[in-house]
Amino acid sequence: MYAIIDVETTGLSSKNEKITEIAIISHDGEKIIDEFSSLVNPEKTIPYKITMLTGINNQMIAKAPRFHEIAKKIIELTEGKIIVGHNVAFDYNFIKSEYSSLFYEFKRKTLCTVKLSRKLLPGYRSYSLGNLCKSLNIKNNSIHRAYGDAKATTEIFEILCKIDNNLSEISLRGLNTNLNKEIIDELPEKAGVYYFFNEDKKLIYIGKSKNIRSRVLSHLS
Repeated sequence: MYAIIDVETTGLSSKNEKITEIAIISHDGEKIIDEFSSLVNPEKTIPYKITMLTGINNQMIAKAPRFHEIAKKIIELTEGKIIVGHNVAFDYNFIKSEYSSLFYEFKRKTLCTVKLSRKLLPGYRSYSLGNLCKSLNIKNNSIHRAYGDAKATTEIFEILCKIDNNLSEISLRGLNTNLNKEIIDELPEKAGVYYFFNEDKKLIYIGKSKNIRSRVLSHLS
C-alpha cells in the first residue's frame, strides 16, 4: 500500500518553515483507495512570494486546522504504507519536522517518482513535475496546490507501476551487499556515525553523515 503525498509550505527549509496544505492519496498499486486534503494553519505569516506561487494566502489559512489537529489523521492514513512523492524528500522532511515539533518520531519508507522516472522513463529533458506531466500528457489544473500535485504524481506513479509492478524494491536492486533487507530497512534517517565490519567482524570503515540510511545505500550501490 502507498500514500502519495504533496505538501505546500511557507518556504523551502523544513527546519524553519511550516506546512500550509497537505494532500494524501491512498493507493494499492493499481487504483486509488482513499483521498484526503486540507489547508493547514502554519501559525506564521505566508510570504507574498509564496502566495504568488501557490495561491494560498493568510486569509485562507486563518481558520484552517493547525497541524497538531490533523496529526492523528495523517498517522492513520500513512500507517503501514510507503510514502510516495515527486521529490519525496521535500515533503517527507516537512512532515517529519512537524511531528518532531510535537515530540513524535514520524518514520515511513519512501519512494521518489523523480528518481523512479529517471530510471524507468529515461530520455526526457526535465523530470520536474510540471515538465514531466507535459511530456506524459498528464493534466494538472492546480499546479502548486497539494491535491493537484498529488493527483498528478499519482498518475505518474500509475504509469511507473505498469512498467515495473515492484517499485518498492527497485531502490534496493543492484546493491553490492550481503546485508539483508531488514537491516537496510532499520537504518535511521538521522545524523550519526556508522561502522562497516567484514565477515570476520573486523572493523573496516567508519563514516558519518546527516542521513545514515542515504549514505550507507550510496556506499552499497
